[in-house]
Amino acid sequence: MTKLNINGRERTVDADPDTPLLWALRDNLGLTGTKFGCGIALCGTCTVLMDGRPIRACTTPISALEGSRITTIEAATADGDAVGAAVQAAWIRHDVAQCGYCQSGQIMSAIALLKSVPRGSTPSAADIDAAMAGNLCRCGTYARIRAAVADAARALA
Repeated sequence: MTKLNINGRERTVDADPDTPLLWALRDNLGLTGTKFGCGIALCGTCTVLMDGRPIRACTTPISALEGSRITTIEAATADGDAVGAAVQAAWIRHDVAQCGYCQSGQIMSAIALLKSVPRGSTPSAADIDAAMAGNLCRCGTYARIRAAVADAARALA
């Protein structure tokens, strides 16, 4: 049994300690917003936040997460989170998603970036590109993703 703090709730996962977080979320906890992409931490589809930092859930064992706060897409806009709400609104305004499969990982990476920027400032285009570089989009909506992240940053500044 592994105790994890998922989306602000203490959860107990009955799985092997080497189980990747992705499968604990989806199979044990029923949180299916985090998607499987490549399984080798390259595409970013499975991105969640650990203590506010983006991590790949497909390769992170649950044993490495005890004592950490994990946030998934299901809680990205929970409890009036201004950053999550700004990102979600910008995603809609810029019509970012096509197939939508990678979007939970993209959004979680964008939230991590915007939460790391000092209040009142906005990330540069290079900062946005660097933060989002590890997230692949098969549909190629990169220009809309960049525009949405910049738009959300301006809304928060």
